[in-house]
Amino acid sequence: MKADLHAHTHFSRDAVTSVSTFSRRYERAGIDCVAVSDHNNVDGALAVREVAPFRVIISEEIKSSEGEIIGLFLQDTVRKGLTPEDTVRAIREQGGLVLVPHPYDHFRRSPLREEALLRIMPGVDIIEVFNSRTIVAADNERGRKLAEQHGKLMTASSDAHTPWEIGLAYTELPPFEGPGDFLIALGKGTVVGRSSFIGLHFISTWAKIKWRLHLGRRIAK
Repeated sequence: MKADLHAHTHFSRDAVTSVSTFSRRYERAGIDCVAVSDHNNVDGALAVREVAPFRVIISEEIKSSEGEIIGLFLQDTVRKGLTPEDTVRAIREQGGLVLVPHPYDHFRRSPLREEALLRIMPGVDIIEVFNSRTIVAADNERGRKLAEQHGKLMTASSDAHTPWEIGLAYTELPPFEGPGDFLIALGKGTVVGRSSFIGLHFISTWAKIKWRLHLGRRIAK
C-alpha cells in the first residue's frame, strides 16, 4: 500500500485544499493511507476521515517550544507550545507515534532545533527523510543519514498544502492494523518521492498571509 504521512487540509492556515478536494485528489493518486497532519489541530483529519474512501491516520503537526513534531494515531489535539519532551509525552499518552518532519530544511523556521531533536531521540519512532517541499536535496539526505545513524524508521511525505502536490511523495509498505503493526510494516517500507514545484510554495504563503489578515475563511467541507 501507499501511505503519505504528512499532508495538510484547509484546516491549516497555510493550506488551500478543502476536505472534499483533498479526499478526491488522494483517491485519484492511488494513495491508500494518509496521515492528515494539520498544524496544531486534528480537526482536518477527523473531517477527512468522515468522507475519505482511503484509510486516514488522525495526526497533528505540533509546534512545540523548539520546533515541530508530528503525532500519529492521535485521539485529540495536542496543545502547542509545550516543550519537545512534554509534546512527546502527550503523544505517547494517547497511544500515538512520534515522527520528526523535515529535520534539516534550511528554508523553514519550524524544524525542531537539533539540540532538542537529540534530546528526544530516544522517544522518536520515525524520521521524515524525504519531503517534497524541501528545496535543497542535501537537506533531505541529511535527514536520511540521521535516521540511519540512530536506527530510526524512515518515511517520505508530500507535505501537500495544495491539490497539485498530492501524490508527489509516499511510502510503500505492507498492510497494517494498529500503531504497533504500522511500525513493523514501515520497517519493510520503501520511500518514493519527487520535489514539488517551488512556485506552489507561494500559494500557501499567500494563504497564511490571508489567514493572518482575516481576509479569508476556512473551508470545512
